[in-house]
Amino acid sequence: MNKPLTRLSPPAEPREFGFFLDGRAVPAGERSLIERRSPAHDVPVTRIPHCTQDDLDAAVAAARRAFDDRRWSGLSGAARAGVLLKAGALIRERAEEIAYFETLENGKPIAQARGEVAGCADMFEYASGLARSLHGDSFNNLGDGMFGIVTREPVGVVGLITPWNFPFLILCERVPYILASGCTIVAKPSEVTSASTLLLAGILTEAGLPDGCMNVVTGPGSSIGQGMIEHMDIDMLSFTGSTGVGRRCVEAAARSNFKKLGLELGGKNPQIVFADADLEDAADGVAFGIAFNTGQCCVSGSRLIVERSVADRFAAMVQAKLERVRIGDPLDESTQVGAITTEAQNATILGYLRKGQEEGARLLCGGTVADLGAGRFIGPAIFTDVTRDMSIVRDEIFGPVLTILPFDTLDEAVEIANDTIYGLAASVWSQDIDKALTVTRRVRAGRFWVNTTLAGGPELPLGGFKQSGWGREAGMYGVEEYTQVKSVHVEIGKRRHWGA
Repeated sequence: MNKPLTRLSPPAEPREFGFFLDGRAVPAGERSLIERRSPAHDVPVTRIPHCTQDDLDAAVAAARRAFDDRRWSGLSGAARAGVLLKAGALIRERAEEIAYFETLENGKPIAQARGEVAGCADMFEYASGLARSLHGDSFNNLGDGMFGIVTREPVGVVGLITPWNFPFLILCERVPYILASGCTIVAKPSEVTSASTLLLAGILTEAGLPDGCMNVVTGPGSSIGQGMIEHMDIDMLSFTGSTGVGRRCVEAAARSNFKKLGLELGGKNPQIVFADADLEDAADGVAFGIAFNTGQCCVSGSRLIVERSVADRFAAMVQAKLERVRIGDPLDESTQVGAITTEAQNATILGYLRKGQEEGARLLCGGTVADLGAGRFIGPAIFTDVTRDMSIVRDEIFGPVLTILPFDTLDEAVEIANDTIYGLAASVWSQDIDKALTVTRRVRAGRFWVNTTLAGGPELPLGGFKQSGWGREAGMYGVEEYTQVKSVHVEIGKRRHWGA
């Protein structure tokens, strides 16, 4: 399955995966199975074990042994880099298989999945260099009798909980950087999109990662995820998901072992469009920003803040773009918008579409349920005549729903953009560089795009302000996030005795 196929279809029988413990896949055995049905085709596509607390404890113990005996952290940066480089190459070799299962479980278009997998290989290749360049500091200014050293050491066993919207991409925005730091991992993917995480675990073992350094437990967040949050032998937890669950992570960490936390949480992200922008480019970017991954994207540009003098014309331009979006079978190469991943999320989106109209907003277009014979499909929607107190403006809908708010001045645009509990991402569209840079300085968001949106790569860090999270992933910042800083004082020569 390494070459793209001309015609893709769901498998005749679902593929069964084992969880991953201490370097090997473990069959379900007597454990119950969780069956995943394709959200686009409504047929079973994968089955995974429903792991137990004992399985989680065994995975944490394996990661602890691997960390404590220094089979990974004790290697040179060059040796760790070699494993990460090999993993990147293997991801490229198996890209079609990974993308296929990503599309089957998630419902995203196959072309999008392939692009994400290629980007993930790039992350491993980039992180390999960071494994060699991670360093500390020295202080030669403490006088002739003292020398100071600052070292960075891996934090230890990392628990990694990833969501269903970008199962492989979010995983790979973390795993290579965690491994570059020298840490070991226990990962728990969403129970509805576990296949690509399990495939990566096998790839890492094939690439030469020592046993126990990457373990994967599968099952619901309510049991396995909560067990990870509370586990006394996990040194750090990286969680990506809702702000509500992120708050529970903070509370549980305080109750247990005060584990370090990395949290990428919700977003209600502004796209600010000035009248002097290239409006055709901006309309394309805004449409892409709300329709990409069917709006199931924490950095989705769901609040359009547009200068009043062009607001009506620009709304019509975005509407025309969205009405041409191709919604359909995600295994079709031409599909741009696929299926809604879960039944619960489908109900949430439809609920907000109703609520927006009940609150008095005008549905300009979209929001229709596409009947494709099977699966869950919702067309991108635009709301106008909205007020800032409406739930569709304030809440993270996590679906293809765009609201439009006009502004008159730059100060007003910034004030509207910052009027949210979130601060994950933002975009600004203007041909005036002074204006664009002023907005980037004043809007509180961890990721910012100027005259583009949803761009990225392995070099720049990811993370949010306010209730959008703690810490940073990716780039050198993402490696440092999984380290602790140690100060070392070295006495030079004979120590002066205080009691003499």
